[in-house]
Amino acid sequence: MPEATAPVLDARGVNVFYGRSHALQGVDLSLQKGVLAVVGRNGMGKTTLCKAIMGLVPVDSGSISFRGTAVRGLDPAEIARLGVGYVPQGRRLWRSLTVDEHLRMVSRSGGPWSVDRIYSVFPRLAERKGNNGAQLSGGEQQMLAIGRALLLNPALLVMDEPTEGLAPMIVRQVEDMLVSLGEENDVNVLVIEQNIGVACSVSKQVAIMVNGRINRIIDASELAADRDLQQALLGVGRHAHDETPEAAAAKGDGIKTASAGPARIYLSNPTIPTRWSKSVPAKVIERSARTATELMGRPSAEVSFGAEQRKVDEAVFVAGTLDTKAEEIRFLRDVLEARGLRPKLIDLSTTGKVSGADVPPHEIAAFHPRGNSGVFTGDRGTAVAGMTLAFERWARQRGGIAGMIGAGGSGATAMIAPAMRSLRVGVPKVLVSTVASGNVGQYVGSSDILMLHSVADVQGLNSITREVLSNGAAALAGMVQARRERSEGRNGKPSIGLTMFGVTTQCVKQISERLAARFDCLVFHATGTGGRSMENLLDSRLLAGVVDVTTTEICDLIAGGVFAASEDRFGAAIRTGLPYVGAAGALDMVNFGAPDTVPSQYAARRFYEHNPQVTLMRTTREENEEMGRWIGERLNLMRGPVRFFLPEGGVSSLDRPGQPFWDPEADAAFFKSLEATVQANSERKVLRIPANINDPEFADAVVQEFNGLHVSVASRSVKE
Repeated sequence: MPEATAPVLDARGVNVFYGRSHALQGVDLSLQKGVLAVVGRNGMGKTTLCKAIMGLVPVDSGSISFRGTAVRGLDPAEIARLGVGYVPQGRRLWRSLTVDEHLRMVSRSGGPWSVDRIYSVFPRLAERKGNNGAQLSGGEQQMLAIGRALLLNPALLVMDEPTEGLAPMIVRQVEDMLVSLGEENDVNVLVIEQNIGVACSVSKQVAIMVNGRINRIIDASELAADRDLQQALLGVGRHAHDETPEAAAAKGDGIKTASAGPARIYLSNPTIPTRWSKSVPAKVIERSARTATELMGRPSAEVSFGAEQRKVDEAVFVAGTLDTKAEEIRFLRDVLEARGLRPKLIDLSTTGKVSGADVPPHEIAAFHPRGNSGVFTGDRGTAVAGMTLAFERWARQRGGIAGMIGAGGSGATAMIAPAMRSLRVGVPKVLVSTVASGNVGQYVGSSDILMLHSVADVQGLNSITREVLSNGAAALAGMVQARRERSEGRNGKPSIGLTMFGVTTQCVKQISERLAARFDCLVFHATGTGGRSMENLLDSRLLAGVVDVTTTEICDLIAGGVFAASEDRFGAAIRTGLPYVGAAGALDMVNFGAPDTVPSQYAARRFYEHNPQVTLMRTTREENEEMGRWIGERLNLMRGPVRFFLPEGGVSSLDRPGQPFWDPEADAAFFKSLEATVQANSERKVLRIPANINDPEFADAVVQEFNGLHVSVASRSVKE
């Protein structure tokens, strides 16, 4: 097989024995490209598979090839030189070598992965570069093991339990890195995982290993949704108590509630079992039991799906270029300190000089994909662009930001604004700028940045700049303090987002009224910016889910209207995996301004003058077919539960019998195209409702389905 068409990894009929124990039993596995996850219970042969690929255990029969080259029988060093990297279970680091020594010892020139890039992907390693392997936490050791393997610039990376024993925050970081590797096509990855959530997030397909064999290869979305299959093959998911009849549970028939107090917890196998484990004597089980005592006075709380516990972070940051604006930036810091805050300085200078800031330039630059070399280029234009990207990535990953303020001219504004936009809505952000008196949409976007016009240039302290900078710092201090006070009195109801247009107002009003008792309903006007604002909140996990019944922004995206969505519409639901309920609301219209602004190519179309400044154009069958494919493809990418409603009686108040946009054939074209595109399953459904979108029956159906998702996902959260 030519190397160009050969799979990256191809294993056929692989058998491995440990003495008389048959560990791998005719394993067949192929990875064409990208990321493939392998899951299974302990003792199923997953680690043995990794070792067989790397030549660490002898293969008794079968074949293993890498890019068409047979590797069975080669020693591990030869396999590594061919381009196979390995992250073993247990990390296997040198205790006496520093982080930097580990990385530079294996670094190779000429490939996409460099030491600087490793530090940008794992900034914690940059902070600990002088520490020995024995001085690192488990998460830091895992980062170093992954970084060490990537520095070989492998074509295939074999990772054995990369998230085992890691804190949830580190698990998410490793998960994001694996997803990035798959998207960038830099490295192909075979990842062995016990964490079903991670496996299903990083790989489109998951191989399930049972008793030394690949039992099946299944779509990740199907495995994530099938709790019974997880229980049957992996021992996770549904448990015996799930089958307790609800009526019996409610009545408590025959069930006694244990009294509060210490409880003995027994494990049938104190040591994790394998296929070859011996039975454990009862006295060993008894001796290994542990005692657990429930904490008294623990407050109860309703579990809300997807809503993370909100907390107020600690640090306030002052950002700017200290090589040119040191006096002004330090003035902002002093004002904040006088108001009881403890600000930290961020230096965004691109000269590469030594800085006395709390966060120096090289620390920010480490977040650039190419590390410091991507920022300190010697050319001002590329250096500023590099620092802008690095600062945005730093802000996305930093966490612990209670507020941020920056000051400067057009260059500093362009450098700071993307980082501020990346912070979640609600985190106070103040930007004192010379360009704040003009069109600031390109800087603010859909975020909640407060831009304050500097009046005079931010160049030295004088009677004007002192006043304006003081006001900006005082505004930030007030917002930070107010947010801390608000955090103590929140009502605890999860927030959800709803999209609305004038022609779907009755629908959204009815849905909000029915959900208001359980949810804080936030309504967004579907004018392009409204959709982006809602998705920004969803990305920030300030929303527990969305009822996106008005997806009209897609019409303007397809046909060139004035309220167009971005290409990232639905992206937040894809990234977060939070529940998504949508509908074909107002997909019958494209929005333009006054009649004389409508493009000439649409002169023969059907129009409705909403008001003198808004002209609506009816979508055609062809446009609806295209929208059905566009939306359907994005629904397929969503990992969380999805429901999309099709109102057969019309998608807006103008789309019903006797109204100007009533066109059942055009609507049917969208419905048919969407249903043909969506890969429906138990978690992803397209539902037809024989009513107009503004009818009570439609609102009832949406609310019933949404409440069902809430109960289902909340129940899973409790079990997990």
